Amino acid sequence: MFTGIVEDVGRVEELKPKTKEVLFAIGAKNIDVKEIKIGESISVNGACLTVISVKKNIFTVEASHETLRRTTLSKLKVGSKVNLERSLRLGDRLGGHIVNGHVDGIGKVESTGRRGKSLEFWFSIPEGHSKYIVEKGSIAIDGVSLTINAVNGGRFSVNIIPYTQEATIFSNLKPGDSVNIEFDIIGKYVEKFVMGKGGKKDFSELLEKF
Repeated sequence: MFTGIVEDVGRVEELKPKTKEVLFAIGAKNIDVKEIKIGESISVNGACLTVISVKKNIFTVEASHETLRRTTLSKLKVGSKVNLERSLRLGDRLGGHIVNGHVDGIGKVESTGRRGKSLEFWFSIPEGHSKYIVEKGSIAIDGVSLTINAVNGGRFSVNIIPYTQEATIFSNLKPGDSVNIEFDIIGKYVEKFVMGKGGKKDFSELLEKF
């Protein structure tokens, strides 16, 4: 489990394609790679990956065919920058929100603009997922915990403050780019509960009662 607070921006140093998976060797600066243990989980652009080797300031993770199919990791190349976060430890502060590292789908940057010192991004999401986005709700984009500012159908906006611009890869994003999206797990569990209890197709039917 993660919190969506990026610890470091890493760099893909090497790609090793295998039969059904790809190995990514990633260099880190702020994370002490010597403390990383083989077998632990690390969020790479929001996808939970397992560390299979550690050497000096570089660690290697393995991405399965399923992960490559459902995320943007298949688009990474040598030199690509990635958001990194180690898994949450017992006693750590939950600085963002609960992020599992299980990407729900791939979103697209629709537009960007300046709002004072902040950047405003509008994203589109895969069809059928708009029920999971609510104004002032939480969402993880490329592993970054963010608050949704506005919703317009299958589109939503977020503001990226200067600190987040510098501490993540958001400053590199431009219209047309793809991003990993993970919706709030609490919302997904609520939907499961509601559908199980009343057989509702979506939240709107439930809300009509209030």
